[in-house]
Amino acid sequence: MSGSLSHIRVCDLGGQLAGAGATKILAAFGAQVIRVEDPVTRGMWDALRGVGPFVDERRGVNLGGGFNNHNAGKLGVTINLRTSEGTALLEDLVAVSDIVCENFAAGVMERRGFGYDRLREIKPDIIYVANCGFGHTGPYRDFKTWGPIVQALSGLTFNSGLPDTEPAGWGFSYMDHMAAYHATVAILGALHQRARTGSGEYIDLATVPAGITMSPTTVLDATVNGRRQRLAGQPKGNRAEFDEMAPHGIYPIAGDDRWIAIACRDDDDFTALASVLDVDALRASRFAELSGRLADADGLDDAIAAATRDRDGATLARDLVTAGVPASVVASPAERIDGDPDMGRWGLFPTVEHPEIGTVRVEGLPLHFSETPWEITEPAPLLGQHNAEVFGGILGRTDAELTELGEVGAL
Repeated sequence: MSGSLSHIRVCDLGGQLAGAGATKILAAFGAQVIRVEDPVTRGMWDALRGVGPFVDERRGVNLGGGFNNHNAGKLGVTINLRTSEGTALLEDLVAVSDIVCENFAAGVMERRGFGYDRLREIKPDIIYVANCGFGHTGPYRDFKTWGPIVQALSGLTFNSGLPDTEPAGWGFSYMDHMAAYHATVAILGALHQRARTGSGEYIDLATVPAGITMSPTTVLDATVNGRRQRLAGQPKGNRAEFDEMAPHGIYPIAGDDRWIAIACRDDDDFTALASVLDVDALRASRFAELSGRLADADGLDDAIAAATRDRDGATLARDLVTAGVPASVVASPAERIDGDPDMGRWGLFPTVEHPEIGTVRVEGLPLHFSETPWEITEPAPLLGQHNAEVFGGILGRTDAELTELGEVGAL
């Protein structure tokens, strides 16, 4: 591959998204990422390998949609570390790598004989990124986490609820994505430092503290002002949090589960909104100023919803924007991804040819580089697909040696 990181090789021991997401970004910029998995124990394959969504009725370790999205552009090998031959293989792979990434629970790599001290013995300038919930030191290091657990422990789950209700939680592992981004930034910083000094380093990434940094204003509001989130009387749903706008919400439009977002920044916006909707209820004197609209926010929302319910969303949004009122139809996934010309311009969903699934789209990167653009043209690897290419072509094992490694269960 070509690209700004085409001189970099990554030994990727991570999985799911927190680990796989970072190395996918590196691969998109040209790094050679070698994804290492266990060939024997089902639980040691990437947990997403055989998990949906699926494109059809077929099931198997190579067909999981999440795995194939998060590992596009990587090479895939299997190594059984329960064998001395497998241990030797991993040592040799580390020796020719620039980066080792993993997101096991704290202590796993040490117990397997590949802690940072051992990695440095093999490759003195290695960059080692270890990602887990609480980091690798401190009183909570032995607790195991997953994205939703991190979100709960960092307060994100609590903040997602509405006033006077239980915490709502998140619909997906948001902090796995954020951990991947933090790991990518850390790796790039460590590569820059190594280029300057010649020294590698150990990066201890803790995702629970990373989650706490995602709620900075909430934390400050609680610690400085003594004000908790989700108290009675605070705005619900999409209303402006600090009473700076009214209306500020999502309203029904014609169609099944169809909505429009409308925000009025000042009295002039509201006058324009009332003119476009042309209903007497919005001309009531109590709505003429912000204070009155806030005082009867429920009545205001009811009046707007009654006026928008049977309107065509695209036409209404166009008329409101033309009148100077911020408005947008709430787009469905298909509308946003397939129907929006901006998505085509960004090339955010490239197509790859997977040897078992067929033609599929994967997530790209929301970045445009003028000189060193990212590129995703290859699918995620099948389990052990590149054993011969990596162990033979890169590590120099002969065909006879590869056959013997297979016979002793090292691959």
